[in-house]
Amino acid sequence: MERPNTVAGLKAKLKELHKELKAAKKAVKSIKIDIQYVEAATRLFTGNPERAIPRRDVRFRAEKGEMLRHVLTALREAKEPLTSQIIADAWCKARGLKADHETYVMMRKRVGACLNTLKNRGTIIEIPMEGLHKGWQLPVVL
Repeated sequence: MERPNTVAGLKAKLKELHKELKAAKKAVKSIKIDIQYVEAATRLFTGNPERAIPRRDVRFRAEKGEMLRHVLTALREAKEPLTSQIIADAWCKARGLKADHETYVMMRKRVGACLNTLKNRGTIIEIPMEGLHKGWQLPVVL
């Protein structure tokens, strides 16, 4: 017996929970950034100024496995081989980053490192392309 009101209610609740999860993740990220800035300021006053500035820009830090999931999802959904540039563009767009040149280069290097790791594991294959770019795709399974 189908219960359309129950199913609709469950779908609405699921949508609501996804919104709450997204807001909570955003709050957690903001708190982590605040903690790192307070720690850096504390180091300034404790006599250890060389570590006062974080080594990496914490605004762009990804959670563990987040880059890997993004890269694999992009490759799964692609109809043709993708370059690291295309994947980095999608990453910046998905995270809402308005990246300057330095940030974009950093993101592209991170995507490239992830692609090389996947290649070494045998998860993806490299496709020769014209020019200096490499294409990447998942192996075709027959």
